[in-house]
Amino acid sequence: MSNYQSNVRFLNHSSDKSYSPELKRHRNPGISVEVRNNNVEKAMRILKKKLQDDGFFNELRKREFYMSKGEKRRQAKKAGKRRVQKENEKRLEELGF
Repeated sequence: MSNYQSNVRFLNHSSDKSYSPELKRHRNPGISVEVRNNNVEKAMRILKKKLQDDGFFNELRKREFYMSKGEKRRQAKKAGKRRVQKENEKRLEELGF
């Protein structure tokens, strides 16, 4: 089968029994917010809260600039050291050693 024929077959959904617009729509719904009583401000607050809980803003901040492999490794080490230090402080406070 040539490349053209494979593209045609891919675009022709009538022969594909599993394809359905409803299934495609519900396959990856993403984050959605319903606006009630034309209250867009409240919907925006709800959307912002959902995005915050999903970690969207942290991901944006992380991807804002290119980070080399070495820099990622250094940051991971630094985070690990902070984590251990925090655990040690918590243990010292709770158990005394």
